[in-house]
Amino acid sequence: MAIQPLFFTKMQAYGNDYIYMDAIHQEIKEPGELAKKISDRHFGVGSDGLVLICPSDSCDFKMRIFNPDGTEAEMCGNALRSSSKFVYFYHLVEKEFLTVETLGGVQRVWLEVKNGEVVNIRACIGKPEFCAKKIPVNTNEETFLNQKITILDREFTVSSLSWGNPHTVLFVEDVGSLDVEKYGKFVEYMECFPKRTNVTFAQVLDKGHIRIREWERGTGETLGCGTGCCSAVVAANLLGKCEREVTCSQPGGELFVEWDKQDEVYMTGPAHIVYKGEYGYETKTITG
Repeated sequence: MAIQPLFFTKMQAYGNDYIYMDAIHQEIKEPGELAKKISDRHFGVGSDGLVLICPSDSCDFKMRIFNPDGTEAEMCGNALRSSSKFVYFYHLVEKEFLTVETLGGVQRVWLEVKNGEVVNIRACIGKPEFCAKKIPVNTNEETFLNQKITILDREFTVSSLSWGNPHTVLFVEDVGSLDVEKYGKFVEYMECFPKRTNVTFAQVLDKGHIRIREWERGTGETLGCGTGCCSAVVAANLLGKCEREVTCSQPGGELFVEWDKQDEVYMTGPAHIVYKGEYGYETKTITG
């Protein structure tokens, strides 16, 4: 069977490693299956998932994101920032303000460019969803904020919200010493979260600084998560623990998060190209 090379760029935005592919100039027919093959669990290229840059009739481009299990996700803040740098780097869209079509809605991104290089990226990821019927959470409550839940051997204060993908925020006194795998894996599969959830463990250092560690559903602990940072800031602000402008630290680096008076959330931070290459795939699935 002949092998057709697919050209890709691996990029990182404070923790999330994704494989980015130009789906405007090369045809990719089964992205879900490809995402499985390039993820760490399938011993391929190695990534948190696959991001395709596709044409859009309404925006500068369309971003499609696929998880390591092949399912399509609605949105990821880190992927959004990296994809915007990707299109600028490869001259697909040579603009410093971008509109991006995603399954989670239209997103807006601002690029800070110095000497032709994108050095920082500010992305608006929209408004969080709190309705318990949409997150979803098995509860009779309208929202799922500041709930006391016993998880294994201890009690946590839990809040849940969604950016198209659900995030559950658990506040702890010391996130650094927490066994994230022990509690994250358990929460991910709790019966009250029927579609599984990403788990953000957050420690409020002061009104303007939060530290998090993230357990990402289907992946495990990550170095960073943009929407996890935003989830922690929104939940903490609603509970009176922080302001609406917060520096959020995670193992992969710091993001600056803003939640404005219109309830839109912005994240600001860099993205980095890790390497570029090509991936051979059977032509019966993908043709160039």
